[in-house]
Amino acid sequence: MVLLNRLEARANLAWLHKDYRKEPALTDRPRLTPAIADVRRAVRESWDASGVVAGDLVLVACSGGPDSLALAGAVAFEAPRAGIRAGAVIVEHGIQAVTREVAARTADVLTELGLDPVQVAHVSVGDVGGPEAAARTARYAALDEAAATLGAKAIMLGHTLDDQAETVLLGLARGSGPRALNGMAGQAGLYLRPLLGIKRETTHAFCSDSGLEPWTDPQNSEDRFTRVRVRQNVLPKLESELGPGIAESLARTAELIREDSDHLDELALAAYESIVAAGPTSLTLDVPGLEALAKPIRNRVILRTLEVFGGTFSRVHVLAVADLV
Repeated sequence: MVLLNRLEARANLAWLHKDYRKEPALTDRPRLTPAIADVRRAVRESWDASGVVAGDLVLVACSGGPDSLALAGAVAFEAPRAGIRAGAVIVEHGIQAVTREVAARTADVLTELGLDPVQVAHVSVGDVGGPEAAARTARYAALDEAAATLGAKAIMLGHTLDDQAETVLLGLARGSGPRALNGMAGQAGLYLRPLLGIKRETTHAFCSDSGLEPWTDPQNSEDRFTRVRVRQNVLPKLESELGPGIAESLARTAELIREDSDHLDELALAAYESIVAAGPTSLTLDVPGLEALAKPIRNRVILRTLEVFGGTFSRVHVLAVADLV
């Protein structure tokens, strides 16, 4: 359990006990600022691109922080106008003393905005892969369960352009290859990330302009987490040394790499289907056909073949098989 210092504790208590009903709900506010317009537009475009239509149910994954709260506010405004049903899921990890209260407080705010249903999912976080990975695994499992139970067409996540830039930098530092440099997808199955083109400063402005007071998670300032160090130290240093716009450039690079990777994946799938024959208990691989493929396609075909047998495989495994060809 993370111990909050006195200033953080006071700030969180003030947030928890603020009477949000003194402020008019977002949908009652007529003022349209650039930040509000940008986030609302991103929500509409995400629905159009992903095929969300009138009558569908979408769920916003909301922590109470500025990014997901801004997303929830925009969804609460746009959904009734599009005939879309909109609810929310708050995943409470139980790793901080205050998070149970934060979850309940956030649920009240989202209900006041008009989202329905609003669910709080309490999860237990394991220790596999480190605290960040374990929390992520528990969170997505809870979101998947909520979507299945409620029959949701989509789950909307509040990842921003800044989150995308951090993800690309982390992938680059780890040498994870093109797949990691792809960053996060705007759509991945049920999951939609409409704010990947929106900067964090815009979501903060959205909340301020809308009279919404987000929760500040003290863990977002703890440099024991790699992503926090990238956010607080690495990106600002790059900005100061190389000039502004680094986050935008990284996010744009991820988009370009994703387009190329998607095309290569399509070519690899076609090649796989032409040179691999699957039997009830075995696979037959046309080795000369595999050898004739360009290296990026060949390696993808090998990986797909290995994955048929289950398990997780790295580039080392793929290259070991390629050396046998």
